[in-house]
Amino acid sequence: MSPVGPTTLVMLLLSLISLLAASCTEQERSSLLQSISELSRDGGLSSSWGNASDCCEWEGIACSSDGTTVTDVSLSSRSLQGPISPSLGNLTGLLRLNLSNNMLSGGLPLELLSSKSILVLDVSFNQLDGDMDDLASLAPRQPMQVLNISSNLFTGQFTSTTWKVMVNLVTLNASNNSFTGQIPTHFCNISPSFAVLEVSYNQLSSTVPKGLGNCSALRVLKAGHNNLRGSLPDELFSATSLEHLSFPNNYLNGVLDGSPIMNLRNLATLDLGGNNLVGSIPDSIGQLKELEELRLDRNSMSGELPSSLGSCTNLIIIDLKFNNFSGEISKVNFSTLHNLEILDLLYNSFTGTVPESIYSCRNLIALRLSGNNLLHGQLSPRIRNLKSLTFLSIGYNNLTNITNTLQILESCKNLTVLLIGSNFINETMPDDDSIDGFENLQALDIGSCQLSGKIPLWISKLAKLEVLILQGNRLSGSIPTWISFLNYLSFLDISNNSLTGEIPTTIMLASEKTAAHFDPRIFDLPIYNNPSRQYRIHTVPKTLDLSSNKLTGVIPSDIGQVTSLLSLNISFNNLTGPIPPSICNLANLLVLDLSNNNITGEVPAALENLHFLSKLNVSNNDLEGPIPTGGQFGTFQNSSFGGNPKLCGSVLGRRCSSTEVGPVSIVDRKPFGSKVIFAIAFGVFFGVGVLYDQMVLYRYFGLEKFVLA
Repeated sequence: MSPVGPTTLVMLLLSLISLLAASCTEQERSSLLQSISELSRDGGLSSSWGNASDCCEWEGIACSSDGTTVTDVSLSSRSLQGPISPSLGNLTGLLRLNLSNNMLSGGLPLELLSSKSILVLDVSFNQLDGDMDDLASLAPRQPMQVLNISSNLFTGQFTSTTWKVMVNLVTLNASNNSFTGQIPTHFCNISPSFAVLEVSYNQLSSTVPKGLGNCSALRVLKAGHNNLRGSLPDELFSATSLEHLSFPNNYLNGVLDGSPIMNLRNLATLDLGGNNLVGSIPDSIGQLKELEELRLDRNSMSGELPSSLGSCTNLIIIDLKFNNFSGEISKVNFSTLHNLEILDLLYNSFTGTVPESIYSCRNLIALRLSGNNLLHGQLSPRIRNLKSLTFLSIGYNNLTNITNTLQILESCKNLTVLLIGSNFINETMPDDDSIDGFENLQALDIGSCQLSGKIPLWISKLAKLEVLILQGNRLSGSIPTWISFLNYLSFLDISNNSLTGEIPTTIMLASEKTAAHFDPRIFDLPIYNNPSRQYRIHTVPKTLDLSSNKLTGVIPSDIGQVTSLLSLNISFNNLTGPIPPSICNLANLLVLDLSNNNITGEVPAALENLHFLSKLNVSNNDLEGPIPTGGQFGTFQNSSFGGNPKLCGSVLGRRCSSTEVGPVSIVDRKPFGSKVIFAIAFGVFFGVGVLYDQMVLYRYFGLEKFVLA
């Protein structure tokens, strides 16, 4: 080995000294400190950054390989609050800036948009506002490639003059704002590499512009949840690079034309759900070999399923619920769809039987066939082949032999949701040890079957159960005490039966002390009614419905300890005694129905404190005394109190004598308008985000029957 010369040693020493001395510039350091000094909450960054003089060592900051230039500022999810400082625009080497998932407010500084270095800017999920019109004043040819401003409060339109400087833009995500006007098309002309446009959850209107067909590099187009109208123009299908085409929840009409759609050979996702489309699925759908998701739900489409659907061998999701499709689904050979995970045919007009080929889909997670006329006779034992199945909904069909059905399904060990109501008419509820398994079940619906027998003991083994629906049967006997020990039970509907005896004193109390634990896998099949913007809260409204039985005794006072209860209905029974004062502790209650019993005493004045109560019915009892007037009571109609001859108050047009007048209410007597109360209650009650397709919440809010899916 040759000895190292003195010149080489000197060079190595100088390089080492230079490396040790490398740090960010004073301008970068002061600009970063300035940016957090303008915040009202800095998430502890000021103290964290104070521990080192070199900003390249600061939390959330990354520098170039030589350690001399700040290239990345990543401060997402830091609870930052206040404005975005223009001083960040002084970081002349900054390539990527991520301030997403904070509470930042104000406008988006032009200094960032005019930066000569920033390639990626992400300020999504904040509270930024204003429009983007000032972009027009920027110098041309900005280097920015990715701009994510989604989930903010931005307004205005996407005009060509405003955005003409973004010549290098590849991705724009402006979803979940309040932009108006048309879907922008000029990006395709301005930036030849433009590939991703996401503008869902805005207030865009008009028709889908033909100019989108000129976007030769466009791969992702998402414009759902807007106010778009008209039909899809044929020119759109000239954007042959499209992989994701999504227009759900608009007002689009017309048919899905088979000829143009053949051009989209790279299409992986086609989502046109929640529109006004008519006609059938074209045979040419089978030529979309890359298709993974087909969502045409909630339209007015009809006709038979094309057999060519079996040629889309990469399909993972088929969602056709709430349409008018008919014929036999056996036309489709499902055995070729090895990747299929979700098949949703809820509420169509299919006939025949479930094809045996479905049981070859070994990866199937969710199967929903309810509301058709598909299932006759007994359930096929081959369903046991679906080892991955977690969600099964086969209600509103013509199945028979409930015992055999449950014995077959107990082999599906991963089932978390089982909805089999409106079948097995006039059979007997199985109540023996032959039913076992279902150890992961979280929701069970065997309602509207007119089953006789008792509430079966095998349900007591379902330790994870959160939803139990047995309404609309002919079950007799008492409510078993073990039902109080289902620690997670949040939704219990055993109404419209012939149950007798008293209400268990601790019913649903155990679940009050136990956090909900819904397995997220069950949400692979969307079973919510309406998503709230981009957020979906996966929870179950705590509900107790014991109405239309033959229950006796008093209302247990312990019911007041179930403080998260949203709906309590014990109407049409033979209950006696007073309304327990503990009910006034149910501060979240939206619905309270005690009608058609033999309840005595006064209406507790403390019910005025239930500020979310939007439906109250105590009619047809033996109540007496004055009706409270504070709080929500100003919004209830006289029908809520009728059939109680001893009640008095202005709502009944029956004056109270001086001896009947109760204490003055300390609650603010200024009533909300009835429409406001309805909107608040409806939003809270249905804004929980997840209900089941056979969870029938009727008689509430004037809705005769409300089925959520």
